[in-house]
Amino acid sequence: MSRPRRLAARGDEPLRSPRNAIPIVAFSLLAGVLLFTTVDPWLPGAGLFMGGIDLDVYRDGAQHVLDGLPLYTEPLTHELLYTYTPFSTLMFVPFALLNGTVGEYIWMGFNFFLLVTIITLCWRILGYRITPYVLALSTLLAVASGFLEPVRTTLFFGQINLVLMLLILWDTARPDGSRIKGVGVGIAAGIKLTPAYFVLYFLALRQWRAAMVAALTIVATVGVSALILPSDSWQYWTKTFFDSTRIGDAFHASNQSLKGAITRLTLAPAPTWVWLLLDAVIAIVSMLVVVRLHRRGETLLAVTLAGMTASILSPFSWSHHWVWFVPLTIWFIHRAVANLWWWTGPIVLFAIAGSWAYQWPLNRLVVGLYLFPPTWVSWDILVNLYVWSYALILAGAAVVAWRAPEVQVSDRAREADTAPS
Repeated sequence: MSRPRRLAARGDEPLRSPRNAIPIVAFSLLAGVLLFTTVDPWLPGAGLFMGGIDLDVYRDGAQHVLDGLPLYTEPLTHELLYTYTPFSTLMFVPFALLNGTVGEYIWMGFNFFLLVTIITLCWRILGYRITPYVLALSTLLAVASGFLEPVRTTLFFGQINLVLMLLILWDTARPDGSRIKGVGVGIAAGIKLTPAYFVLYFLALRQWRAAMVAALTIVATVGVSALILPSDSWQYWTKTFFDSTRIGDAFHASNQSLKGAITRLTLAPAPTWVWLLLDAVIAIVSMLVVVRLHRRGETLLAVTLAGMTASILSPFSWSHHWVWFVPLTIWFIHRAVANLWWWTGPIVLFAIAGSWAYQWPLNRLVVGLYLFPPTWVSWDILVNLYVWSYALILAGAAVVAWRAPEVQVSDRAREADTAPS
């Protein structure tokens, strides 16, 4: 497997080549057309612009805090329970101002802006200088990414996943000597616990300062929320935190975590010791791959694999947590700059995770995770689709990690000079 050409000093020239630009534009336009034609965007309950349930929960949780009402002892809007940390509600207070349908469109527009920013940052991590041309391609690819089920459902529900991923990408891409490296991971983990996995990522890479800053930032988020919301904080950290059933039933088909897959495959609750032992094995193996990828200059793939691993190891991971398919898509396209055969990657990825739609019995429209009727694909494969995909991605990342040459010291210095500030 050949190593892709270094692009840090070449601006956007490799992307301007018709050989590379035409496939990107065609891919983006096709995915964009499919996004708006497979399902009517105004279809009640399923159309892209007819959602916002999770945003409603964020708004209601923030309003509970402003009104001095309990956060975890009673259902919020849509009879849903609040499952995030007390600190998250402090971050969600501005959402209380996003009233009605207009507020939902504002939040969706902001999420699209975040998606463009995330893709642009991915190019930056890969060594490209950001130009208007790269921004234009990033916008096109943001539209294309909307066809990925995790992104589509993030936009549809009004979820927070893209904010968290941007915080992590921005943080992990900072130079190792940065004094504030770790703050982004800490804030993300303060809002939603899963990003705390990146403290382990910093430790595995021996980035001791970043790990310490991230851990202290997490502690600070707990402390701040305890001072402002003492009752809710006590309730969360002594009771709610230990009750994973508040999130959902482990059998739920959209629980694309290892624990969920074991539960569905065995048709019984996964024994705690079994999935914890398997989690530990996956964590160790994936971190060995991540460390080797990082040493070979594959920073974006390393961070992406760590983000996917965090979703696998979590007791409950909704399918929309898998927004890490976006940086993986950009990494594949970057590889395709050197060899067009790498376009197989994003094509297969979109075939697996695209928001295809079809009708269940009783006229129930299904979009996203259930890509094909169960008569086409074995149900055990279909219902655990992202878990199986992760196994293939981990194996592929290991091949890249062990076949690519190690980056020399001079190359590391050059990457540090071009890293996002």
